[in-house]
Amino acid sequence: MNEWQPSSWRSKTALQQPIYADPQELDAVVDELSTRPPLVTSWEVERLKTQLASAARGDAFLLQGGDCSESFDACRADPIEKKLKVLLQMSLVLVYGMRKPVIRVGRIAGQYAKPRSSDLETRDGVELPSYRGDCVNRSPFTAQDRCPQPANLIGAFDRSAQTLNYLRALTEGGFADIKHPENWELDFVTQSSRSGQYHQMVRGISDSLDLLGVIGGVSRSDLSRVDFYTSHEALLLPYEQALTRRAIARDGWYNLGTHYPWIGDRTRQIDGAHVEYCRGIRNPIGVKVGPSTTADGLIELLDVLNPSREAGRMTLICRFGASKIAGCLPALIDAVVASKHPVLWSVDPMHGNTITTDQGIKTRHFDQILDEVRQAFAIHAEQGTVVGGIHLELTGNEVTECIGGSGGLGSGDLVRAYESSVDPRLNYEQAMEIAFLIAGQARESS
Repeated sequence: MNEWQPSSWRSKTALQQPIYADPQELDAVVDELSTRPPLVTSWEVERLKTQLASAARGDAFLLQGGDCSESFDACRADPIEKKLKVLLQMSLVLVYGMRKPVIRVGRIAGQYAKPRSSDLETRDGVELPSYRGDCVNRSPFTAQDRCPQPANLIGAFDRSAQTLNYLRALTEGGFADIKHPENWELDFVTQSSRSGQYHQMVRGISDSLDLLGVIGGVSRSDLSRVDFYTSHEALLLPYEQALTRRAIARDGWYNLGTHYPWIGDRTRQIDGAHVEYCRGIRNPIGVKVGPSTTADGLIELLDVLNPSREAGRMTLICRFGASKIAGCLPALIDAVVASKHPVLWSVDPMHGNTITTDQGIKTRHFDQILDEVRQAFAIHAEQGTVVGGIHLELTGNEVTECIGGSGGLGSGDLVRAYESSVDPRLNYEQAMEIAFLIAGQARESS
């Protein structure tokens, strides 16, 4: 077999790729991106991999969340702060309830592309390319907006760099200081039915840390920062190729456009270009696992992506749907355990529970989301394995995109604040409710 190169994927069939009118312009953009400084470092990637290995053993927990598809227009301070705030608050609840470290990973700083079920969209007899995310085209239904533009890849890189710069400034500069959780407050936190419980928890943790500082000599600086990592679907392979670099002072190739890429349910073909690309990079890799996944196919995929069975390398992001998880997950767990592949099992309760209302609005019912989470924990407990993480589409904005939850949103509320251009996301209150559910289950089982 020839030595793997970042461009090796070009010899395979690449699904979900836009068709550009000028391939030479695309090549020029890829060449330009190849000269840009990397967005992350191999040291950060390796640190994350070590932490993910701990989560796979049950000694930590992965919290991965963010937008279904980032918008160029949302590359502003306020939306970035709100995404970080909700993930910090969720992680605080999980740390308190699970009594273990939480690995915080955002679907952020690169999640600008989305796979689509159809290449074309038709409205009122007009057929145009589907919207594939801001790094490909734009959502307004016009021929100009829907035409894929290579220059958008530069726009995605620039906004990813700006977002990462601000995230690092926040997490390193005291914004995440557990001694000052008021920094994390969202304007509408007091409206949540969980508000009192959350604030009581914060006071309890703060008191515990005061005691720890007195007895254990923990310094203020030790508590003022958190690790925060980025992730996105490795979908647009020319972009991923451009940001793949040889490591400094260590062997191998790394995707330095993100810490933690994943392969989607539509692009995990064993002989496909996305698997070919991901097998050669040293990053930890997520794979979306759905109802169409077979036990034999999953083991074959793990053999290709992680032949050395490296701990922390593979995360299986399970997205079956509440009605299908019981019939799909146990056989896959049995096969992976028998293969002795070390994997982190993460539950994605969003993608398998998407429905469309009578008004044609895409949404998800919060009860089904919670049900899939509960079933995942119960199935793993029965199988003797652990849920090591959760993968959510969420936002810090007070959106009305998923129905149900303690706020009692109904289908009629969706039009009030439906901001997503692709998939519906949990709002702050719904996301916190899931965090409390997981924390509560962990405390009951301990």
